[in-house]
Amino acid sequence: MPRHIAFLRAINVGGHTVKMDALRRLFEELGFEGVETFIASGNVVFETAETDAAALERRIEAHLRDALGYDVATFLRRDAEVAAVAAYQPFPPAEMAAAMALYVGFLGDALDEASVAKVHAFATDIDVFHVHQREIYWACRRRQSESTFSNAVLERALRRRATWRGINTLQRLAAKYPPRGG
Repeated sequence: MPRHIAFLRAINVGGHTVKMDALRRLFEELGFEGVETFIASGNVVFETAETDAAALERRIEAHLRDALGYDVATFLRRDAEVAAVAAYQPFPPAEMAAAMALYVGFLGDALDEASVAKVHAFATDIDVFHVHQREIYWACRRRQSESTFSNAVLERALRRRATWRGINTLQRLAAKYPPRGG
């Protein structure tokens, strides 16, 4: 059965706290199997025979909104997609070595050229960006607190939602849940 990873926005940030056992139960209520959470930042691994990712995202979002009382944007990727994101090299090796942190922003769909240009316009001497498929890669050359970039800034500019994860989290997730058939 296909394995999916849900990257949830607004879980355990901004005053919203959801215990991981409660989050697992919410996913189980949807009929998903093999439900596990991965660190307490809104990463849920599950299996389902359903293949329509957009419909799954909408169903998860509606269920979480009903249960939690607020919107939780959901970005689904299959295990093979997470492995590809974790292994992707968005910047030259020297750029990667100079970065203090590398983050990946998950989007619902790929950006058009105008939106990609807006992302690249956020580049500064601290921040550099790369867009690949449905992800935005952000290398921060100093502390994130020194950057003027944030998810709120991105969402206002693009008029769409996103959620971010550190590359280390994604690499650990990909190692624990490697791609398999299905």
